[in-house]
Amino acid sequence: MAGPALVKNDPDPRPKIGALIRARRKQQQMTLKALGQASGLSVGYLSQLERDHATPSLATLVQIARTLDVGVDYFIAAPSAKDALTRSNERKTFSVDGSSVIYERLSAEFPGNVLSSFVMTVPPGYVSETVSHEGEELLFVLEGEITQTLDGEVMVMREGDSLHFRGNKPHAWSNHTDKPARLLWSGTLTLFRSLDAAKVLPDAHNKPGGKPAKTSAKSKTTSKEKTS
Repeated sequence: MAGPALVKNDPDPRPKIGALIRARRKQQQMTLKALGQASGLSVGYLSQLERDHATPSLATLVQIARTLDVGVDYFIAAPSAKDALTRSNERKTFSVDGSSVIYERLSAEFPGNVLSSFVMTVPPGYVSETVSHEGEELLFVLEGEITQTLDGEVMVMREGDSLHFRGNKPHAWSNHTDKPARLLWSGTLTLFRSLDAAKVLPDAHNKPGGKPAKTSAKSKTTSKEKTS
């Protein structure tokens, strides 16, 4: 009897350079023609690169990286499994100055990543502003309740409920109850590349509450409330 078939692992699990170029170009809302004009490369050659039908030299990759406003490591660095894993007791937890919402960061940073994820603890009485932006969002209620307004429609979301929507629709949310709510938020909107602007709260797991934020629209523009 023949043994079980062996699945050959890809020796290089990194995304192909072409896919990374295309993803970054679209993220920058740039056409192939615009990329070609800015980088000095032909549209035909760039098209071949994006389809992985050609391999760029390092010098060419530098030209493309500069035009797309990234470092060369965006295309050649591979994230390790160690960097991708976060333990529940080691997770980066923070808040934005002036905000009472606490965030636990789930997503990792590596060249080419587009997904951001957080577990958010929202205190009673909190109300966000109404916003719209590029990308998409997925919201899942872990504990408690929130009131979500999306494109003029008001929805009460309870534990286990989820909502997946395009960020360009006006949306806002609030905790209308007297208990904290915990939410899982994921989205393709680029958020933090460092926590320099955030106030780190190493003991935030033990401080899920807090007073509702009393920030101005100006101060909120740096917070996660802008994106949800």
